[in-house]
Amino acid sequence: MRHILILSILQLFFIQTKAQTYFPPDNGTWQTMEPADLGWCAPQIEELYAYLGTTHSKAFILLKDGKIVLERYFGTFTQDSVWLWNSAGKTLTALTVGIAQSEGHLSITDTTSDYLGTGWTNLTAEQESKITIRHQLTMTSGLDDSENADCTDPACLTYTAVPGTRWAYHNAPYTLLDAVIEDATGQTLNAYVTQKIKTPTGMTGLYLPLGYNRIFASNARSMARFGLLLMAGGVWNGNDLLGDPAYFQAMTNPSQNINPSYGYLTWLTGQSSYMIPQSQIHIPGNSMPNSPIGTYAALGKDGQLINVDPEHQIVFIRMGNDDGNSLVSTQYNDTIWQKINALNCTAGLSNPILQQFSVYPNPAKDILLITGEMPVESLVLTNSCGQEINVPQTKQSLELGTLPAGLYFLQITCGNHREVHRIIHD
Repeated sequence: MRHILILSILQLFFIQTKAQTYFPPDNGTWQTMEPADLGWCAPQIEELYAYLGTTHSKAFILLKDGKIVLERYFGTFTQDSVWLWNSAGKTLTALTVGIAQSEGHLSITDTTSDYLGTGWTNLTAEQESKITIRHQLTMTSGLDDSENADCTDPACLTYTAVPGTRWAYHNAPYTLLDAVIEDATGQTLNAYVTQKIKTPTGMTGLYLPLGYNRIFASNARSMARFGLLLMAGGVWNGNDLLGDPAYFQAMTNPSQNINPSYGYLTWLTGQSSYMIPQSQIHIPGNSMPNSPIGTYAALGKDGQLINVDPEHQIVFIRMGNDDGNSLVSTQYNDTIWQKINALNCTAGLSNPILQQFSVYPNPAKDILLITGEMPVESLVLTNSCGQEINVPQTKQSLELGTLPAGLYFLQITCGNHREVHRIIHD
């Protein structure tokens, strides 16, 4: 039996012509969009909410074209409740550095010692002079992260490698960007962020001291406002807050070759490999294969998430307690994308403009065939947990006979076009 699949492809959710982005007012009603307008149905949405609830979430918001499509709070958490962003706040700091550079307060090629003074590390003067602001933004300072990665005392900041030659998720050099910004601008970090980002966008929240760290905290809608600002490239309702498109481009693209899945304090998808905190292992493949190509994200401990899909004008945020994953929760984040991909429940729809490939038969027993007008560049099969499955394949077929029966996802890529199809193997 031949079936044309229409489930789980973002291209069926959103028309190719992007709608004008909506920016909510500082006070008043934030416009909404009905999930049904995107072909999303209640059972799949409730399944997403149930998963978020069982993984200790406190808040989840999804925007399309700036309008709220999904918003759910869990337990006693409300729209006004405040929660820590953890390392998701690193991306806010990265944007702030870009604004400071645009205003002429600093250059990211400057030596960090220009702002912190000499002796801010335990390195020799020559070694210390080679560390720049850009190394802090890209996690390539070369400082040792093996002991207390949060400690910003000079005695903790010892030499491991030449700056720019080693990537390590090291909190201390990042945290010291706060002092760089303050010395460069002559304002406290909170004052500068309030003036340049929070007031123009209607965000609330503060950087709070927590041990050696300063961690941003806000309500969920403020986190969503920042995600919307990122989606617009640092521009808010026509007001260019960043003032440097080249900086934003660099921030949301690979910043170095060691970990191509990292920009300026921002996580990237669709790259050839990635690294995770507290590890020097290079993991081949896409860190979040279920997310749309071109997605970038601010990720924090315990699953604090800001995701931006600029192609489809989608932003989603999640706040909550420990999700059971690592410091930056890439796997958890990818599972949420997988469930978002499954929200479409419209049957009998075939749009040849948006859907470029047919995959059949479905359900499949042995051979799965792929046909389309575009040439297939790559096929990636994953199970329902997001784990990649290796099976014999060509660009037109996959052999499924040895796989256990169940639900799988097939990602088809051709240039910048990607579709994700749900496959039933029986």
